[in-house]
Amino acid sequence: MTAASELSVGGINVSRETFDTLVAYEALVRRWNQAINLVSKISLDSIWSRHILDSAQIFSHCPPDARTWADLGSGGGFPGIVVAILAKELKPGLRVTLVESDLRKATFLRQAASTLKLPLVVLSSRIEAVEPLEADVLSARALASLSELLAFSSVHLSKGGTAIFPKGARYKDELVEAQRSWTFDVDIQQSLSEGEAAILVIRNTHRAND
Repeated sequence: MTAASELSVGGINVSRETFDTLVAYEALVRRWNQAINLVSKISLDSIWSRHILDSAQIFSHCPPDARTWADLGSGGGFPGIVVAILAKELKPGLRVTLVESDLRKATFLRQAASTLKLPLVVLSSRIEAVEPLEADVLSARALASLSELLAFSSVHLSKGGTAIFPKGARYKDELVEAQRSWTFDVDIQQSLSEGEAAILVIRNTHRAND
């Protein structure tokens, strides 16, 4: 874990209160993970670097004028809960919505939001069944292929919105595959948590035949 005295998370400077809230969230995940598989047991030992810092760097790409953020397939709250924690201090006007179809995980997300006093909404529904969210920012972590994520973004992202998708070492292959069906502008950012991974910041998405 990063030393508390540094008060920095994934390259983002935060207050002691925000840092302590992230630590409290980590404790919640560890406690609930004994009953619900929020994260793998292997990654539980490196939850700060593997999940919290990784989620914080996603938040760092939030456009300054964004007002709404939707996180799809939120699972244990990465990046959704971390985004909400950081936004509470750094972007208090940002409205965060988490979409999670697993009822047990959705229950955890609501409990975490209540415990940590986070003003967010949890939708316990399949993504395909959710009404268009018109989000300014759309995120999804370890959820689906880039092509599938772009299909979701075509429904749930506002016009002119930004999709932020962290991807692993095969992100270049996923880009090639996605470009067969979609046209989009992409800014590829090096991941701070994994050497061969990247953060794909995507705008202006359209189906290739439109």
